[in-house]
Amino acid sequence: MKPIQLISPVDGSVYAERMPLTHEAATEAVARAKAAQKAWAARPLAERIALVKAGVARLNEMKDIIVEELAWQMGRPTRFGGEFGGVNARSDYMAEIAEQTLAPTMVEDGPAFRRYLAREPVGVVFIIAPWNYPYLTTINTLVPALIAGNSVVLKHASQTLLVGERLAEAFHAAGIPADVFQNVVLDHATTEALIGARSFGFINFTGSVAGGAAIERAAAGTFTGLGLELGGKDPGYVRADANLEAAVDTLMDGALFNAGQCCCGIERIYVHESLYDAFVEKAVAWAKGLTLGNPFDAASTLGPMANKRFAKVVRDQIAEAVAAGAKPLIDPKDFPADDGGAYLA
Repeated sequence: MKPIQLISPVDGSVYAERMPLTHEAATEAVARAKAAQKAWAARPLAERIALVKAGVARLNEMKDIIVEELAWQMGRPTRFGGEFGGVNARSDYMAEIAEQTLAPTMVEDGPAFRRYLAREPVGVVFIIAPWNYPYLTTINTLVPALIAGNSVVLKHASQTLLVGERLAEAFHAAGIPADVFQNVVLDHATTEALIGARSFGFINFTGSVAGGAAIERAAAGTFTGLGLELGGKDPGYVRADANLEAAVDTLMDGALFNAGQCCCGIERIYVHESLYDAFVEKAVAWAKGLTLGNPFDAASTLGPMANKRFAKVVRDQIAEAVAAGAKPLIDPKDFPADDGGAYLA
């Protein structure tokens, strides 16, 4: 079994290295999660909510180190301060609606029948989290899963190995039992074997279409619930009556923030012919206003892509488009930090 390495896009160094669990150790971890779940679900809802909110608060206390680690792991400039705005807002919202959302729904309460829909935990929730918004995407499932009385096993992306460790550190420090929330390092083979063995009550995966297909194959016949958020092709449309400045600013930010590595990032823009030329001119100027550079430099508004192989995919797409007749409007020479590797103009 080989160690899983996290190669930093900042300088190409090995930033972290972890050994994945053996199949036996992973199976034992799942067994502990199953054993701990019933006692966790038996706790009062208010207590579970308070512990989860305390875990998020502990995470906030680590902000400075987390922002630095994020830059090393996936290249986002430190000037953006991590993902705490979204993490806190979504955690607060899910905690706020929990009591009403989880309450039984009465269908009929009469002299002969009392019919209602009750909501029960699914058991062990397995989160396979991505590297592009590694805290926010995990929180989206972790918070409601724990509040609803489930135990959670988290496998984070190899590009953001330390994120799962920080989340576990924060939530355990807040008082959530270690077996109720476990961060694990797994290889693909062990992950697929666990899924195929019906180890989980629900699986949440955010990532590529190919990754989602692999999980569907592994889960085939198990009837395990799957939540898959996979790669999209998100369009923007600029109407004839649009505010041009606002449209350019919103859509270009949507396309290029986080070095374009967003689940809902803008990938196509359709512009009404009356605004087309002006939109293109302003969009090019907007892009040229970015500063590509080391994510620890306060002037950098664009960091490296998370891995040089991701940047190669984009360069290949650009080359293919130009070969097919597209007109390049950005000269990489205008971005001296473009090194042909993870730093991409």
